[in-house]
Amino acid sequence: MQPGARLQAAIEILSEIRDRGRPASVALADWGRAHRFAGSGDRAWIGNLVYDSLRRKGSLGYLMESDEPRAVALAALRRSWGLTTDDIAALCSGDVHAPETLTPAEIAGLERDDLSAAPAHVQGDYPEWLTASFAAAFGARAATEGLALANRAPVDLRVNTLKATRDKVLKAFDRHHAVETPWSPIGVRLPPREGGARNPNVEADPAHGKGWFEVQDEGSQIAALIANAEPRMQVADICAGSGGKTLALAAHMQNTGQIYAYDADATRFRPIFERLKRAGARNVQTLQPGETAALDALAGHMDLVLVDAPCTGTGVWRRKPDAKWRLSPQQLEERVATQSALLDIAATLVKPGGVLAYVTCSVLPEENQLQIEAFLARAPGFVAVDVARRAKEVLGHTIETAYAGDGHGLLLTPARHETDGFFIALLTRRAA
Repeated sequence: MQPGARLQAAIEILSEIRDRGRPASVALADWGRAHRFAGSGDRAWIGNLVYDSLRRKGSLGYLMESDEPRAVALAALRRSWGLTTDDIAALCSGDVHAPETLTPAEIAGLERDDLSAAPAHVQGDYPEWLTASFAAAFGARAATEGLALANRAPVDLRVNTLKATRDKVLKAFDRHHAVETPWSPIGVRLPPREGGARNPNVEADPAHGKGWFEVQDEGSQIAALIANAEPRMQVADICAGSGGKTLALAAHMQNTGQIYAYDADATRFRPIFERLKRAGARNVQTLQPGETAALDALAGHMDLVLVDAPCTGTGVWRRKPDAKWRLSPQQLEERVATQSALLDIAATLVKPGGVLAYVTCSVLPEENQLQIEAFLARAPGFVAVDVARRAKEVLGHTIETAYAGDGHGLLLTPARHETDGFFIALLTRRAA
């Protein structure tokens, strides 16, 4: 495809996402199926521009004085990809399949770069209705934290210590400039590519087929490490999903003890079986999805219960930038209610002296600190654990929370820790 045709395709896909409210991944996949002549390089270029346009749609639209898909895509080429106005004008030639030539207003917008007068939600590229939540979470750093959530994310790998070492995985991805993650002792990071270049398909690598690693953000790795599942423990992962943290816990426990993996959604749960086999995790017992009677049988017997709660996903906006513009107050309210119910279920499973670990990939106080405060108020049998101290014991690092106020738990963010946004709180059930 010619460069101008690529740009026009990205504009059309952005229009589809806006007009029909479709997830970006679905719109891109449908476009690819309808345009099979497009090569892998074409699809990578178009996909990267679509995602980069969505990452900073608020600030790009502000600078262009228009939030139309064309305006935002042009601005992304200028602000995110570093193209000059002349470079962009060359792409907009008006030829067949290329966008129309630039207007004087568009040229002026491409030369504009001052966001100092813009409100925090524009500078930080998050929805305006979340202004109060971001201010409560981050105070004066709200725009900075939001902006970091609008950057491209690296590809993080968790070494499966049941089958490999970090050195082996680093060597396997040396050609991709792999480095150690700064916090997790079992993490490997592949830096994000720039412009239209695509990230490597790590799951196609032979090392993945051998079970040497799983794709897992360092924040998620830290959450699993801080939960501190030790050998021979009895553990319940009651929101296991496809098994990312379940696999991490199995490795930490050295394939001893027992992990009961459960999820209410059978579709989300389905991939766990293949992943367990590939990883060589033998201490995991999968429970029938959606049948809570299986959880009832565990009541009062678990050393550790992990609640990786369904949430708004505000912490993973780097990877799913379109999700932040689709998020609504009603969805947040629904997630908070679900999380509260899951905490109450999890509490019944914890034995005296055991630990309830609550994790979200959200940065919003409503789902994190406030959720824990509400739980402790109605569950006097539980007390909060000092997560910073636990992190120091387990990781050997002092990790300061990104949360600006007082509250329980540890909040990780890309601005402060170079991870996705993750919240981890630990609650101990008082001994009888």
